[in-house]
Amino acid sequence: MTAMHTDQVVAAAPPAPPPSVAALARQTEIVIARILEVPVAILVSAEILILFSGVLARYVFHQPLVWSDELASMLFLWLAMLGSAVAFQRGEHMRMTAFVGALKPGGRAFIEVIAVSTALAFLLLILPAALDYAHEEVIVRTPALDLQNSWRASAMPVGLGLMAVFAILRLLQFASLRLVLGALVATALVIGLFWLLGPVLKPFGNLNLLIFFVGVVAACVFGGVPIAFAFGLATFGYLMLTTRTPPLVIVGRIDEGVSHLILLAVPLFVFLGQLIEMTGMAKAMVQFLASMLGHVKGGLHYVLVGAMYLVSGISGSKAADMAAVAPVLFPEMKKRGAKEGDLVALLAATGAQTETIPPSIVLITIGSVTGVSIAALFTGGLLPGVILAITLCGLIWWRYRGEDLSHVKKSTAREIGRAFI
Repeated sequence: MTAMHTDQVVAAAPPAPPPSVAALARQTEIVIARILEVPVAILVSAEILILFSGVLARYVFHQPLVWSDELASMLFLWLAMLGSAVAFQRGEHMRMTAFVGALKPGGRAFIEVIAVSTALAFLLLILPAALDYAHEEVIVRTPALDLQNSWRASAMPVGLGLMAVFAILRLLQFASLRLVLGALVATALVIGLFWLLGPVLKPFGNLNLLIFFVGVVAACVFGGVPIAFAFGLATFGYLMLTTRTPPLVIVGRIDEGVSHLILLAVPLFVFLGQLIEMTGMAKAMVQFLASMLGHVKGGLHYVLVGAMYLVSGISGSKAADMAAVAPVLFPEMKKRGAKEGDLVALLAATGAQTETIPPSIVLITIGSVTGVSIAALFTGGLLPGVILAITLCGLIWWRYRGEDLSHVKKSTAREIGRAFI
């Protein structure tokens, strides 16, 4: 409705209806997320500056900064927890939606609410332990900076609390109150049932590992619950119901795992991938490959495979790789008659094919968890990527061996050289 500013119209106009609870929840969620994104961006910038300063001081001036790794680890924990909250608000936590997407709209909506309520249940269960953990770290001081370790440990309850707030706001945005209440009651009943069965489960011994880490995890994952929360809830249930381990151990293990300095390579590689995309470097590399192979039958498909292999070896971020390669190649490939489904399938296949190409976020994570040499993983990851690339190229040759390229002009040596420069 157009706003009118005369006194008569304002006096005669009916009062505006109050905003709905869902609208208020949505606005609140957006405001909190926008505010939260600022410190996350500052933390990424700070990590880059700290690591660069540490490398410069150590290898150029031969005066290492003894506090740089400690400060980087402390800030990385805050970055991980606040970043997890931002990812939760955006719905970017890894989850399986294949089975949920196949359901009818009513069933899909209920499962979506169940997924949010399950994540909320884990957050509320672990949050008191995170608060206790941060409180106990007050007496511990860091060796280099001589700071209370609670400054670092406080990231745990803050991040978990923010995710819980986002989960509550997400539940308030669902249209059906009955649906939300039903999902909350169902989640509470399942948790209560497991709690009552605790004395029955203890004599099962190691069989409980199958019950929780196969049964519970599978049910949560196939139900669309984010994978991190599925494993977290299963771990919490196993330790609380079948052992005497306090929940502080879970928080401590999360702290130790997330604070691993090797994992700092993950956000930095993602940042590098975004930088390559923004500066146009990836586009230039793709255009160079296209100038060499564009006139060959299925040539742009070969370029797609090669470009994903090449760009993946620089950025380590599959989202950045696809965003850099697809917009450059897809329009011309569609002009040549390629089916959109084939293009999407090939892009997805090359994305999976390059998961082991260094620098690989997956291999970095595996190395940090298992203790295996990341350099050895990077070396071993090259060959599988090459074999899969050759296999995809063979499939491309077979599928497009009859492609009509009479209208395609072959690039000259000068054009190829200009694209290379």
